[in-house]
Amino acid sequence: MNYSRMDLTTQEMQLVNSEVEKRKRNLVVAYLLWFFLGAFGAHRFYFGKIGSGVAMLLIVVLTLGLGAIISGIWALVDAFLMPGWQRTDIDRIERETIELLQTRNHRYTGF
Repeated sequence: MNYSRMDLTTQEMQLVNSEVEKRKRNLVVAYLLWFFLGAFGAHRFYFGKIGSGVAMLLIVVLTLGLGAIISGIWALVDAFLMPGWQRTDIDRIERETIELLQTRNHRYTGF
């Protein structure tokens, strides 16, 4: 069953918002990682993009630093993508929390 924010009570909505604030990735932290360690993919690790983070890291390490040019260009593009990653992260947390709330409500009400 698909639930939305419209199905929630005020108290449940506050709980969802609280959960989002606790669990979401901080964009300031992401940009600091990007600025200082972007060529190594640190910002991608932070957002849970482990595979591409490892790829960026390996490009730099295996080329003895020469790959930092390629990885740096990749990181520059990422700077524009990170707000979207955060929005996706927030949407995922909201969806998971709403589903958990609805499952609990279903269990207690029997409907």
